[in-house]
Amino acid sequence: MKKLTTSVLAVVLTSSFAMVSAQRVKDTIKTQNIGEVIITGALGIKKKSDAITNAQQIVGTKELNQGSAPGVTQALQGKVSGLQISNTNSAVDPSYKIILRGSKSITGNNQALVVIDNVISDAAILNALPPEIIENVNVIKGLQGAALYGSQGVNGVILVNTKRGTKSEKIQFNLTSSVEVSQGFKFPIIQTRYGKGVQDNSYSDDDFGGTNYVPWENTSWGPAYNGPLGGQYVPAGLPQDGGGFIYEKYAPVKDHFAKFFTNGVSFQNGLSVNVGGPDSYAFMSINRLENNFVVEGDQLKQNSFLFKAGKKLGKLRVDGQFNFLSRVVDKTDSGLYDDLLQMPSTNDIRKYRNSGIPGYLTAYSTNPYWTIEHARFNSTKEYLSGLLSVEYEFNKNISLSYTGNLSLNKVEQNNHNDGSTGIIKYSNTGVPFLDANTLNAFGSPDVTAYFYNRTYNDRKYYGDLMLNFNYDLTSDINMKLNLGNNIQDSQSTARTFGGSGLYVPGWYNYNNVSNPALYADTTVKEDGGTMDNYTVNNRLIAGYANLDLAYKDYLFVNGTFRYEKSSQLSFNDQNGKASTKPYPYYSAGISFVPTKAFDLSNTFINYLKIAPSYTRVGNVSGATTYALNATGTIPTGYPANIPSYILNTAFTNPDIRPEYVNTADLNVIAGFFKDRITIDASIYQSTTEDLISNIVPSSASGLTAYRDNIGKSQMKGYEVNVGLVPIKTQDFTWNLNGFYSSSKTKLVELNSGAERVALLTYTTPSIGIAGVVGEDFYSIVGTSYRRDPNGNIVVNASGVPLQNSGTSILGSVNPDYTIGINTAFKYKGLTLSAVAEYRKGGKFVSFTKRLLAFTGGLEETADQDRSGGYIVPNSVQFINGNYVANTTAAYSPDYGGVTTFWTGSAFRNVGENLVVDATFFKVREIALSYDLPKSVLSSTFLNNISVSLYARNPIAIYAKSNRNFGDPESSTTSGNGGGIADTSQYPTTRTFGFKINANF
Repeated sequence: MKKLTTSVLAVVLTSSFAMVSAQRVKDTIKTQNIGEVIITGALGIKKKSDAITNAQQIVGTKELNQGSAPGVTQALQGKVSGLQISNTNSAVDPSYKIILRGSKSITGNNQALVVIDNVISDAAILNALPPEIIENVNVIKGLQGAALYGSQGVNGVILVNTKRGTKSEKIQFNLTSSVEVSQGFKFPIIQTRYGKGVQDNSYSDDDFGGTNYVPWENTSWGPAYNGPLGGQYVPAGLPQDGGGFIYEKYAPVKDHFAKFFTNGVSFQNGLSVNVGGPDSYAFMSINRLENNFVVEGDQLKQNSFLFKAGKKLGKLRVDGQFNFLSRVVDKTDSGLYDDLLQMPSTNDIRKYRNSGIPGYLTAYSTNPYWTIEHARFNSTKEYLSGLLSVEYEFNKNISLSYTGNLSLNKVEQNNHNDGSTGIIKYSNTGVPFLDANTLNAFGSPDVTAYFYNRTYNDRKYYGDLMLNFNYDLTSDINMKLNLGNNIQDSQSTARTFGGSGLYVPGWYNYNNVSNPALYADTTVKEDGGTMDNYTVNNRLIAGYANLDLAYKDYLFVNGTFRYEKSSQLSFNDQNGKASTKPYPYYSAGISFVPTKAFDLSNTFINYLKIAPSYTRVGNVSGATTYALNATGTIPTGYPANIPSYILNTAFTNPDIRPEYVNTADLNVIAGFFKDRITIDASIYQSTTEDLISNIVPSSASGLTAYRDNIGKSQMKGYEVNVGLVPIKTQDFTWNLNGFYSSSKTKLVELNSGAERVALLTYTTPSIGIAGVVGEDFYSIVGTSYRRDPNGNIVVNASGVPLQNSGTSILGSVNPDYTIGINTAFKYKGLTLSAVAEYRKGGKFVSFTKRLLAFTGGLEETADQDRSGGYIVPNSVQFINGNYVANTTAAYSPDYGGVTTFWTGSAFRNVGENLVVDATFFKVREIALSYDLPKSVLSSTFLNNISVSLYARNPIAIYAKSNRNFGDPESSTTSGNGGGIADTSQYPTTRTFGFKINANF
């Protein structure tokens, strides 16, 4: 990985990278001067690039669509410095966590705010938007640019502007169609020295072809492939219906995990229509996406419809928008990947497609093909959004505007498992196969049947009333002032019913459930979910002001102020009256353009802007809704089967304050040699006061948790974006863009005197994610081996490693730095583009590695001859006061000692063994497109047509310690417990496709 790091850094230092691409995005005017480009910022306020006093980065429609990503979130990967996107669901309906410039809160929300057409939305809607309808995305990284959103903008903003109709009175149509194939790759690398079986003398039987070989085992502790059994055809798996076995060659099957997955095929078709005039416009888009996943039978179907129109009537302007999204998902239980990972390299899983559970290759896990058919998760999402915006100009200096949006979101989930009872089977060979040690005597473990229905409804209203002033105070000084009021009101409800056991197989109805789940039961169910039943109302009211002062065309000052009341900080006083304390949030920034203030025409610098800023905003997400008021809890279990209430023992301090984030930011933008070289650099520091988290109270208090303001953290970071145009002729252009970014957040102190705050904890193995004083957000903590001064593992007299007491810090989940490269070669109508990203450092916990250690599939389990036991490499013993090299095999110098070491607590339950380097290099996109010459189309009805071939994620290189255990960008949670990759996350996929785009 050192060579890879050196190579990438060499490219950075010699080639440079890309800056803000605002010069490529035209909003309301056309210009060649980067400083004159008009950019839409917070609350829809438009400014010249010169006047922006914070770090922002624009990604235009061309960049978003070059890789034909199905959603906006995927299209942004690798294109914005400081933006980290993690995959929290790798199934057919992927979901993502979006973090800008690292984490600022220990337990509160750290995700960037998503704003679509000046209305607050969410990451799920962003991911569902087809990139072809997006005009541009403004990523507001500097908090001074997001301060007008108050507590919701504390983590930066992804501001999306969808397309509008053109001013041409001629109706225009645009048709896009793409087809692509996806395939899983980067499957875990396993040992191929030993095959199927188990080290247990009770299984020794010549009928199986040799000692330790057991047909129905799910482990790889059998005989060596180069032994007497190697190359022979042996019985494999459980006996099939009617008796007899499937026979397989006792040799490793190449790419045996990959054989389960199919090639996924996706289709996406879109049609947009736009028309307009000097004072009106209309735009309509219809898009259809059908994704057939790499897991057979898993499918997503999505339809989206967007209509926008606007008209100016004298001094009144009216804009409206209607957006409808429908998404249907049919997928299986991702737990099947855990079952698949247990498969020894001996087996070709395709042979067991029709074996069901009773005749599968093992009795200790479930046949994934059976899971595909009988364990399903069906989800339907319907999203409806209506927006109305009106603006009235009283005169050239004063206007009044109002933007109102109502959105309705409904998600209905039905998931079921048909269940299966272990069936006793008999083979043709008779009694010897009825070994009492086989699970259910050739049957398989019972699979519990269940059915659950969950319905989620969200209603959100967003309204902005804004009074706008624009005055020239003198011939050199201009003032713009925006005074506004913001109201947000939302209601979320969830209803769940269901339970385990089905009277009649295949009938998925509550009346068919034999063991109904209690309404308020919060335990995790068979399907991995809970009984979600709640109604939550939230309201936010704020007044705000935005002031812009401009001196001539080179000095700009911006100040914002927001006074906000959030119902999340509402509590009832002693008289039962609701009280909500408001909090002020404010910011200030300056933009100075020396190249316009002074005559630098004879220099190589054609543009320079220096923009320092300061922001103080709060984060209230750590105080959950209704947390400030004592609430009752519905108990479960005996004797609480009769509905009743008990006092909630998780308490929040009624005087809790927002987490205040104080940020100083310096942004510098420069252009050289007429923008043939451009640089955009930022350095920033954020200090978060009054961090919100739980404190473990004294048991004498009767409380299980107490939430309060508990500490302080500090973030430091920087970004450098550089752009080059090495070649630019009439027919050929080469653009090279890229970035280098790094961000670190440390937990400075905890008021309680504690050393850490636990976020996610596992007991077996002992590992988790925590905030630790003096360390980076977030740290991996877990058990570790005792080592001598040279770092060698210390073992006891039996050769078994000794463990340190308590837990140790095993690494940070955050990368050291990230490098991105975006390049494009254009020759006449032919364009070749590519996006690549290199992320150095950081760690993650792999539960796949733990599982492979148990099954004997892990490469290290076969590094030594198993017959002689396992000696821990580079281990030492402490003898007579000295550390000496260890030569004792762990537990015993035989095969049994090896299995005990790897399957017991000596390896797979020690936290440090599961920590993997998260470094990676990925080619995000490669695309080759061709625009047909207009001379060819002149006699047709087509204005232009382009065709393209593309690939997404065609190349991925992981760190040496990551033997494809998991994608370093995956996470099991959208919360702050990132850094854990469990066995429900599918392997990385890559996509190859073809797209045609026609305009007429």
